[in-house]
Amino acid sequence: MAVARRRIDPEEGAAALAVWREAAAPPSDIPVPRAVLATAVRYTLEEVTARAPGNSVEVRVPPFGVTQCVEGPRHTRGTPPNVIECDAATWLGMVTGQLGWAEAVAAGKVAASGLRADLSSLLPL
Repeated sequence: MAVARRRIDPEEGAAALAVWREAAAPPSDIPVPRAVLATAVRYTLEEVTARAPGNSVEVRVPPFGVTQCVEGPRHTRGTPPNVIECDAATWLGMVTGQLGWAEAVAAGKVAASGLRADLSSLLPL
């Protein structure tokens, strides 16, 4: 299995995630700069891929990033059979443990399709 190539420096990514965490913590409602939000999302997508390498599940966090992860059948053309999609706040909430996977899915904050489209065993990071 190939090792995921990092594009975000781990220290920079962890710092961006820390800024997001602080801003998202109650009672704060501090807006996070778009560049910081993008870095935090991309860093955590890379972390998921590093922890669960593979190509059977596609995780989409528009407009910031997408990754393929989880071992299993490789997808090569068209719409993948296992897709997870959510917004940046939901994604970062799940990876930091502020929002549970089941809670996010039940609330309709995560669109998950396919038999392998379940990251509950990988989240929070």
